[in-house]
Amino acid sequence: MSNFSQNQHQNEPSLREVIDRYIRYWYLFVLGVIVAVAATMVYLRYTTTYYMSTATVIIKDDRSASNSGELAAFSELGSFLNRFGDNKIENELAVFRSKRIIKEAVKTLDLNVVYESIGTFKNTNLYEYKPFEIRYLSFNDSVVTSRIPKLNFKILSETTYEVWADNKSINQTNDFGERVELPFGGITVLPIFDHPAVFDHYINKTISVTYRDIDLVASAYQKKIKVVNEIKNSNVVILSLRSPVRAQAEDFIDELVFQYNKDAINDRGQVAKKTSDFIDSRLEIITRELDSVETNKEQFKSENRLTDIEAEAQLILQNASEFEKRRFDVTTQLELANTMIDYMENSSSNDLLPANIGLSGEEVSRSVDNYNELILRRNELLKTSTSKNPVVINLNNQIEDIRSGILGSLKNTTSGLKISLRDLNFKEASINSRLSQVPTTEKIYRGIERQQSIKEQLYLFLLQQREKANISLAVTAPKAKVVDKAFSSNVPVSPNKSLIYLGAALAGLLLPFSIIYTRSLLNNKVANRRDVEMILPDISLIGEIPKLSKGDEQLIQVNDRSILAESFRILRTNLQYLFINKLNNNKKANTVFVTSTIKGEGKTFVAFNLALTLALTGKKVALIGADIRNPQLQRYLPKDSQSRKGLTEYIIDPSLTVKDLAAKSSYNENLCIVLSGVIPPNPAELLMESRTNEFFEEARGLYDYVVVDTAPSMLVTDTILINKLADVTLYVVRANYTERKLLGFPKDATEDGRLVNVATVLNNVSMVNFGYGNKYGYAYSDEQRGFLRRFFR
Repeated sequence: MSNFSQNQHQNEPSLREVIDRYIRYWYLFVLGVIVAVAATMVYLRYTTTYYMSTATVIIKDDRSASNSGELAAFSELGSFLNRFGDNKIENELAVFRSKRIIKEAVKTLDLNVVYESIGTFKNTNLYEYKPFEIRYLSFNDSVVTSRIPKLNFKILSETTYEVWADNKSINQTNDFGERVELPFGGITVLPIFDHPAVFDHYINKTISVTYRDIDLVASAYQKKIKVVNEIKNSNVVILSLRSPVRAQAEDFIDELVFQYNKDAINDRGQVAKKTSDFIDSRLEIITRELDSVETNKEQFKSENRLTDIEAEAQLILQNASEFEKRRFDVTTQLELANTMIDYMENSSSNDLLPANIGLSGEEVSRSVDNYNELILRRNELLKTSTSKNPVVINLNNQIEDIRSGILGSLKNTTSGLKISLRDLNFKEASINSRLSQVPTTEKIYRGIERQQSIKEQLYLFLLQQREKANISLAVTAPKAKVVDKAFSSNVPVSPNKSLIYLGAALAGLLLPFSIIYTRSLLNNKVANRRDVEMILPDISLIGEIPKLSKGDEQLIQVNDRSILAESFRILRTNLQYLFINKLNNNKKANTVFVTSTIKGEGKTFVAFNLALTLALTGKKVALIGADIRNPQLQRYLPKDSQSRKGLTEYIIDPSLTVKDLAAKSSYNENLCIVLSGVIPPNPAELLMESRTNEFFEEARGLYDYVVVDTAPSMLVTDTILINKLADVTLYVVRANYTERKLLGFPKDATEDGRLVNVATVLNNVSMVNFGYGNKYGYAYSDEQRGFLRRFFR
């Protein structure tokens, strides 16, 4: 270990060496700054410039006039209402950001159709000034709108144009204004002559038109639009959008505000529409009843030849008129109350209640208004949240309370009206007794006339209420008042030229520094077999395993001709010679231990592929997991095989045999795998048991080859304890991973006898470092490589 520490000290570079390593390449730093600044100039010349467009609106609070009454009516829910008021502006911001509103704005402005003038290095967006407009008339049923090909147009004259697609599926010449059938559907192209100079400018120039899915465009704008309430405790909302096309961003923000107001107007119109529909349904019933009463009156007068009321009954009837009027009022209120109760009992809690239908008493009318407003607020919240939102749940509870209160008030009102009606009927009976002298036919006629009067007045009353509801439906004001329409900054917000130039200069200095520093770091790693042989001259290197690219198969397959398979075949051949040299006393030499210095050098990978390679020869091979601290063989096995008993259980349980633990591999029928088993609390002491020797002796007798995946030798003592049982110990070194100073450990361990019969295997070797610095490696087959890869090789 003293030599190990000495080598470690000698490999550390001095400070002067580190400084000279960078100073000697001073020209790279100068060249790096020049190249970086030049590249930045080109980048800024052709990069897209972004501007910030902003608009300011004020959200009107329609409930401010009636807030005091509502809070008084629901004072027991005061704390909740305060939180609701504070969150109201946040709810409006969520509506502004909703995909539904943004999608309507995108659809109105046709922002999903992008017009670009094709340039040499950069395309120009033609949103503001375009020479023509394309209209997508229809799409085939089998066409997905997100896969409609980009169309390229060239204006040939004021009447004709040429269109083609990049995939060559379309190439034709057409006239402006005519319908053109393309593989995905029908289109028409209309010229725009508002700016003749613009149209003439784009003659014989290529213009691309891209149709994008509206949902995808709306999602993109939803991510880009910023809606904030910068002034605390206010209803001022600022909308901002970062875009390379200022006119497009301004139009989008203005249209977004318009769509927001339109949506708010629709919500507020629902109450008036619901009231109007309710009154219309009642008018139909009253009309039929009035028509029936008038028909009965006509028939009665015709049958009884009545023309006028008897003079002697006039005085009595005049006295009864006052009671009749009061009875009419009570009957009207009672019918309206019963109608409202029937409507509430037959409707759900999600329906709005008709307002202003003529019920006396301000309490019921105010409660209905509060109920409808809470219904609209809850529906508005559900557009941007779920029913599990605490605010929605609290609103539902509040709605149920108000609904119950309204229903109770109506029933109490009905009871009172019935009592009043009973009193009036009693008084009317006394008057009717005075009319006993009046002919029976006159009394019947008066009853019919009374019914007619009630129905007529109720009919006129409902007509008035319907007109009021229609007026409230027609007269609506926008919810968002525009303070400042959308406007854009004259100075771009991106890219920041000064910051980019500064970053480019720093990058120009950092790039050569990084290259030099990286090279110096790589010098601390083992790169090729010469590095290994220089530090371990007395240990044979019998194999090199190539570096696998991403996606390459990690395990050798049957009839595999890859470089990986050939490298393991060479390792197998060299291993055979080591076995021959170890034969003594006619004892079979067939046990290979695979270890490494530290974790991550690929010993399990080498052990598994070596076992597969030996099994391909038709020999019976056992792959044993002896790394009982951190087993890794499970990575290459199915999950249902990872819970099998293994080496640990064999040592602990004398009744177990190797056959009990071995399981055939699915990769090769000649390969059996014995896992390491459960992780014991005393792995080192466990491996010192006599059962460990019995295990390997039994495995030797059952299999032609025994490959053992052991623990890293420098980290733990497990491999040192059982190394004497191995015929050959393969020591795995990983290129570009293992530090050269770590090779001092196997050198010292071999010299003092802790590791015996050692041979090294270099894993993860890049192709340029294969063999003795050659550039061919094991590629003895037709292999296609790219130009850059062949050039650097």
